[in-house]
Amino acid sequence: MYYVLMPSRDIRDNLATEQYLTEQKDFAEPLVLFYIQKPCIIVGRNQNTIEEINNEYVHEHNITVTRRVSGGGGIYDDLGNLCFSFVVDAADEQFGNFKQIVQPIVEALHRLGAQGAQVTGRNDITIDGKKFSGNAMYTKNGKTFSHGTLSYNVDLNAMTKALHVNNDKIQSKGIKSIRSRVTNIRPYLDKKYQNLTTEQFRDVLLLSLFHAQSLDQIKDHQYHLTAEDEAVIDQLKAKYYYNWDWVYGKSPKFTVQKRKHFDMGTIDARFQVEHGIIKAVRFYGDFFGEKDVQLLERQLIGRPYDYDSLQEMLDQNELQQYFTGIKPHDILQLIAP
Repeated sequence: MYYVLMPSRDIRDNLATEQYLTEQKDFAEPLVLFYIQKPCIIVGRNQNTIEEINNEYVHEHNITVTRRVSGGGGIYDDLGNLCFSFVVDAADEQFGNFKQIVQPIVEALHRLGAQGAQVTGRNDITIDGKKFSGNAMYTKNGKTFSHGTLSYNVDLNAMTKALHVNNDKIQSKGIKSIRSRVTNIRPYLDKKYQNLTTEQFRDVLLLSLFHAQSLDQIKDHQYHLTAEDEAVIDQLKAKYYYNWDWVYGKSPKFTVQKRKHFDMGTIDARFQVEHGIIKAVRFYGDFFGEKDVQLLERQLIGRPYDYDSLQEMLDQNELQQYFTGIKPHDILQLIAP
């Protein structure tokens, strides 16, 4: 296994680096990345950004907002959070199997004292029933990355104020508020690991992953970005993560909205229908999918907005590739008039 320690403290730089290393570099072994950033919100690929954030709070506190290429829900990061990412061959991992791909992190945390840490639900790592890590997955060019957060010493109050979490998601988990179900992992670690900086926690976790005693022992496993790498990463930063249209996007005025929370994610379907014909459609939500849901949206445009037409089109597509773990019949029942 190789590893990369990102030097930037800007989430946009780090996401662009992660995307580049996944899509355009080949490594003989799996790759693990670690990165830390200033306060920021990262929304999932299919989310409606303006509806996921507390825009006034975000502006007042100078919180960076960007969008990632993977699905899932919005997350808040600050300098007390450690992000990690595994990059592997897509053939080696089943898409959506978070438990398998993040297991090395869970086992490393066990060795650091957090014996109760476990993967629960579709993509969370929890302890004592509280979440300290959320994960998302993305596949392209035969590679898959699974990236996640590790709340070590995050400002949890800022997290709850910066994000807007829909009531249906909270109610589906049987809890009163999002603040009641999140925690930092720091108090659950052995005492000698409870007063570290985030960088020190990163290094301790890295050594645990490699079963090593010092960074010098694993220095040959570290990959350092080259000037050529950085040039391509700068292009990705401009195209995606610093791009207003990518982060926020522009949407037409929708005339129909259908929303439902499923165990494997929320789908918020919006249609612009004129004279019975679909003129525009967007699927928002924190669902996961191997394929870009925009491919499905394009096929719906120009079709009649009625049950039979929608069923015919949906039957022609493998919906599991767009909405992992959600039954096609349930999707039809949701979006049909």
